[in-house]
Amino acid sequence: EYSAPSAWRCRAGLVGLAYVLHTSGTTGLPKAVKVPHQCIVPNITHLRSLFQITASDVIFMASPLTFDPSVVEIFLALSSGACLLIVPTLIKRIPSKLVNVLFTNHKTTVLQATPTLLARFGRNILQGVLLSEASPLRVLALGGEACPPLSLLRSWRQQGNATRVFNLYGITEVSCWASCYEIPASQLATTTTTDGSSVHLGTPLMGTTMEVKDERGCVVTEGEGQVFVWLSGGERRVCYLGDETEVVPGTMRRTGDWVEVKNSHLYFVGRRDRLVKRHGQQVHLDAVQRVSYSRGHLTPFPRDLQREILHSLSKLLPSQGVPDTLIPLRMLPTSTHGTPSLCPFWGLTCASLTLTTFLLSGGDSLQCLRLCDDVASSVGVAPAALLEVLLSGSFSDVVSHVATALFPFENSEITEPTTKGLPNEMPLSRLATKESSKKPSTDSQRETLTSRKDLHLQTTERSDAGAPLLNLHVRWTSDTGRCVDASPVLLVTINDHTSVMVYIGSHSHRFQAVDFSTGDLRWERVLGGRIESSAVVSRCGHFIAVGCYDGQVYFLCADTGGTHWVFSTGDAVKSCPAVDMLTGWVVIGSHDGCVYALDLEARHCIWTHPCGGGGVFSSPCFHPSLRQLYVATLGGRLLSLNADTGAPLWMHSSEKPFFSSPRCCHSHVCIGSVDGNLYGFSHAGEKVWQFSTGGPIFSSPCPMLGTQTDVANQRVLCGSHDGCVYCVNGSDGTLVWRFQTGARVFSCPFAVNGSRWGCTSLVVVSSTDGTVWLLDGDDGALRASLQLPGELFSSPVLWQDSLVVGCRNDLVYCVDIIKQKELNTDSDSGGS
Repeated sequence: EYSAPSAWRCRAGLVGLAYVLHTSGTTGLPKAVKVPHQCIVPNITHLRSLFQITASDVIFMASPLTFDPSVVEIFLALSSGACLLIVPTLIKRIPSKLVNVLFTNHKTTVLQATPTLLARFGRNILQGVLLSEASPLRVLALGGEACPPLSLLRSWRQQGNATRVFNLYGITEVSCWASCYEIPASQLATTTTTDGSSVHLGTPLMGTTMEVKDERGCVVTEGEGQVFVWLSGGERRVCYLGDETEVVPGTMRRTGDWVEVKNSHLYFVGRRDRLVKRHGQQVHLDAVQRVSYSRGHLTPFPRDLQREILHSLSKLLPSQGVPDTLIPLRMLPTSTHGTPSLCPFWGLTCASLTLTTFLLSGGDSLQCLRLCDDVASSVGVAPAALLEVLLSGSFSDVVSHVATALFPFENSEITEPTTKGLPNEMPLSRLATKESSKKPSTDSQRETLTSRKDLHLQTTERSDAGAPLLNLHVRWTSDTGRCVDASPVLLVTINDHTSVMVYIGSHSHRFQAVDFSTGDLRWERVLGGRIESSAVVSRCGHFIAVGCYDGQVYFLCADTGGTHWVFSTGDAVKSCPAVDMLTGWVVIGSHDGCVYALDLEARHCIWTHPCGGGGVFSSPCFHPSLRQLYVATLGGRLLSLNADTGAPLWMHSSEKPFFSSPRCCHSHVCIGSVDGNLYGFSHAGEKVWQFSTGGPIFSSPCPMLGTQTDVANQRVLCGSHDGCVYCVNGSDGTLVWRFQTGARVFSCPFAVNGSRWGCTSLVVVSSTDGTVWLLDGDDGALRASLQLPGELFSSPVLWQDSLVVGCRNDLVYCVDIIKQKELNTDSDSGGS
């Protein structure tokens, strides 16, 4: 609904507005465009006829609501009874996922898109799926940008493809599209791939008039000029721009687009502001750019190749358009700091980019995530583990990693990758390649691996000293729509019967409540941004608190998902909340550098403490009896605060960031550091011990009792980037045992009483290669493992005989721990 200014409300009310959009300013200054029904309906009616839309069509809504082609897509479907396919924006940015949604899951028949969106799929997907011989796509309508030349369109098509291809042209000021041209099938099917002919703009659509004029305002019938468009068909067919209250019918709208009129056809040349004069003649820089790009790609080249390129351009461009010289780029452009322009956030030389220098030079994890999205959008794929490489590798490592994702089979023996996917469409071939490169285990890893029979979910088991063999079996999965870095939180309710709910969010902005027993989705909320942090259950058990990338802390009803309260911080919230069981307050950190104590019952912030040293990524930790709160920052500060007032008690400063969360043991508080050390501090702030690992520590320590009653000898578990899980004495930091996973460990280990499995304690931990590990807490011996088809940054949570963990293949997994005897019994009964 749009509340019109009183100056034109009466006039607009007469014609009836359909919608209001704002232009980006490509035809002048940004402005509001108010479009009456009479202006847009002919557009939809004519295109529906040209495209021959029926109720059996599936129309993809490729355009955002801020782009007026979305109106055409919506009402082409609604006016025909066709299916309108709406896909989350995040999926649109990942071509490999989008193509599966469009053509594997939903058999899309009509696609209206910009050439840029189409090109992002890549030639292999375009030929093999979208424009293949068996493609369900009937209509491909390209608009919003200059249409690709015929030679490029042909290279995208597989021989035998029957998709009809249209070129659309228009501007927002005259209600979306102004003209349309269907490229003849004979031109697309020809084998002449060297033909770089342009595609003309076609004929005006119903109720639209187009005219070309030169700089003096004279009509052009042959040659170059600017396009003017206006709506015809009645005095009420007029769009209102900016503050216009009345418009004379037939008012021409200047487009700023220059075309060449040739044989009564209009061929797009470029924007008016890209027109220059050279040697006294006009040169369209867009045309020069288009021809140059169609001949190859940017790369460092020797002088003889420069001459060859100039010679080739002289055959394709008029003399005034041929450049005098070419300037080769020997390397990527750099900023004043000497950094490549691809890395504007980083004030350091990419050749020496490491985790430490990245963070200490002004970069942070939020900027890194934004860069991950930019890379994914630019290259057309979302390389797995890219975030980890950006944080801990050199620039060459990043380039190599992205190249591997783009060309995964270049150095592999697999020459025919299958398109049949595993859960979440993960290619079988990629998993097989990954598995083949895994190093064999050694005795020092404390594990005995058996042959893996299932390529999808691989499991190992071991029995030591009479302990039962264990097996891991996936019971259910829940699809969140995008990768899950958050750890699950379980709410166990004990009344007449015990019920357990799983609460977890993902990068898709979706937060889910899933029944632990069945995997049924109880409710789902779409919040205002990415959810990376874990949630927490309120002291009363009625509410769930979770932080979000939009800077908000959401308090949701545990039963329904309804909003109880939303609290705003000054930046993204990736810290997991902590609950003060004495007061019921929820304490949480933010990337704005502050810690907040929130009273959810009163919906009030009790106190705020600025930590003064970078954002707060980790989760706060309470020592309930001492009433002390521990907080760590990305600026390398570990603070102890008064839990009731937020007043500082003591602080330890480090040169390295803290991603790890502090955890209280019996007599110490422990925390891991990016410098690779696990530290133990007394509750008075004295550093008591430190234990060194072989890599940075993002994993949060997990306290674990050595025995059921020996509190003084409490042990601490922690993972490291060196691929190991460590168990150390919480009293002096000496090593008890170490387990080698073979991949980096971001997650926090989880330890429970292991009596039901024949051990004092059972430890579950995940590694980034997608493996969930079950370890004996006494000596670190491997009890079982499970390979999931995606990276694991989420920390597993175990309840009774099942664990829950989030995966970067978009799924949340519930995995049953089964004793081998029980498994054999089930197998026997199933086969009888």
